[in-house]
Amino acid sequence: MLYTLYSESGGYMGANIYLIKDLSRKSGYSIHTIKYYLKIGLLKEEARSPETGFRFFDDQSLVHLEKIRVLRRQGKPIKQIKDELL
Repeated sequence: MLYTLYSESGGYMGANIYLIKDLSRKSGYSIHTIKYYLKIGLLKEEARSPETGFRFFDDQSLVHLEKIRVLRRQGKPIKQIKDELL
């Protein structure tokens, strides 16, 4: 499902917004792996709902996950990927 976020002033934030389950489905990564990448700081959420605690991600999150996938396939360890991407 695609979501639209608006800033507190009511302006459109201008990106496709996904919940973690949507990001998982589109990226091919499990929710568990995405949460792990969040925990270690390899991935960042775009926003979080104060009411529900839901994490929101954008298209850049998908691009970032694809970069991680390419580097992992090259055999690079997570620490090295984190150093390269952040």
